Amino acid sequence: MADASAGSGHSQSKNSQSLSRDRLARDAALLTDVVREAGALARSMFRTELKSWTKGASSPVSEADIAVNDLLENRLRSATPDYGWLSEESADDEVRLGKPLVWIVDPIDGTRSYLAGREDWCVSVALVEGDAPLLAAVFAPVSDEFFFAARGSGATRNEVAVQATSGTSLDFPRIAGPKPLVERLSPGPGEISLYPRIGSLALRLCRVAEGRLDAAFAGGQSRDWDLAAANLIVQEANGNMTALSGDPILYNRQEVTHGVLVAAGRDRHASIVEHFRNRPLP
Repeated sequence: MADASAGSGHSQSKNSQSLSRDRLARDAALLTDVVREAGALARSMFRTELKSWTKGASSPVSEADIAVNDLLENRLRSATPDYGWLSEESADDEVRLGKPLVWIVDPIDGTRSYLAGREDWCVSVALVEGDAPLLAAVFAPVSDEFFFAARGSGATRNEVAVQATSGTSLDFPRIAGPKPLVERLSPGPGEISLYPRIGSLALRLCRVAEGRLDAAFAGGQSRDWDLAAANLIVQEANGNMTALSGDPILYNRQEVTHGVLVAAGRDRHASIVEHFRNRPLP
């Protein structure tokens, strides 16, 4: 009887693990399909006449942002009704704080670029478990670049594995971010040249994951939806992305705004964090 009980418990454990793997595979497929669909919708509205307005102090939003958000919310929430939801373009429902799994969404990251007809914008969606991303997709439809990551399984761009660059050297034309911040890494007073500005923060961070950039910074005031997907993609590409202090970024908290952040390959990231520990921002 004891043996039968033990066997039954082992079987239940295996079934639970199998169900968990099945759910993760289902959610990964769902995320991929829906983000591609959302990207196609955003692309179809790109460089057309759109109504746009300003929310808050200076944040632009357009009817394309709302249409893409509606598609994502309808498709993802209908398929996963027990998951929470946090999106730049949806009213915040704090029910999400009690949910173990939450979709964190930026329907169009880089709306200024989108409205200006530039190509540096993307759709960014993460599935967060607890306070850390579990699945991530960032899709730049104009250049047809689809970044994807699952925790513990690496990161890809168009299904090809990507890796952040190694080493600790600082080549400023391969670094992106606010110039006054990056200048603090310069050993001398001379002028530095940085990588041209990338309007989408999520895409800027993904450029680190694929090795096009050595490092990227985000000034203060970035939000969960700007960061969650790209954070996992960087992490799974042998990089690291944290607050400038080195503290991890925690998601799905009541406060979704973050301070200054840095992303880079692991050794370079550690070197940059150490630099700012010794020379903290005022």
